[in-house]
Amino acid sequence: MVLVRDSQDAPPRDAVELTEVTKVHPGGVRALDGVTVGFGRGSFTAVMGPSGSGKSTLLHCAAGLDRPTSGRIVLAGQDIGALREPKLTSVRRAHVGFVFQSFNLVDALSVWDNVLLPQQFAGTKPDRAWAKELLARVGLAGREKARPGELSGGQQQRVALARALAGRPAVVFGDEPTGALDLSTGREVLALLRRFVDELGATMVMVTHDPAAAAWADRVVFLADGRIAGELHSPSADKVSARMMELTR
Repeated sequence: MVLVRDSQDAPPRDAVELTEVTKVHPGGVRALDGVTVGFGRGSFTAVMGPSGSGKSTLLHCAAGLDRPTSGRIVLAGQDIGALREPKLTSVRRAHVGFVFQSFNLVDALSVWDNVLLPQQFAGTKPDRAWAKELLARVGLAGREKARPGELSGGQQQRVALARALAGRPAVVFGDEPTGALDLSTGREVLALLRRFVDELGATMVMVTHDPAAAAWADRVVFLADGRIAGELHSPSADKVSARMMELTR
């Protein structure tokens, strides 16, 4: 079973493509400055850079959570910069999954209901068989009725990952998804992300500050002062650390 859905006969090579994207915040702060980058289908990309380099802004613009000041963003074959609400929200719900550092689960809902929640918001019929398979893949079969407060932090992040993938999005964005976890649990979550890319054809874009986490990716894209500052393919933690040291000098 593959994760990505697209009705086009010849879908674009990239799940997300940014072309000359600039984002200027109030006060003239230029968070992104002419960024051009693509995130290929079925790939795992880590985005890194010094504090204030534009990592989170890049993620938010690529996911349709924030609008760029200029430039073009194509998500799942659609130019989202040309879309107005509520069409943009509809496209985002259909094609994007999110995994956050803080899990963002609804405490009052069961694990099962948390996983199905985005599809219900999107007004689509939940794929219950797929949701059940995802919970099994993340090691939570039999815990469907549990509430988030009854789970460990690592288990809660596993629920969040299953929730992000439940709608078979074109791309999953992770904002420091292992930042609130201990080292061992973080490795387990990263191994799951890697498996979903390799086995299901998922597309992952992960912002992280951790070179060890970035080493699980196929590629690391570096930002500095809102611009692309290079890439590493098949990265190792040592190579990522060395590159980050160069950027922070």
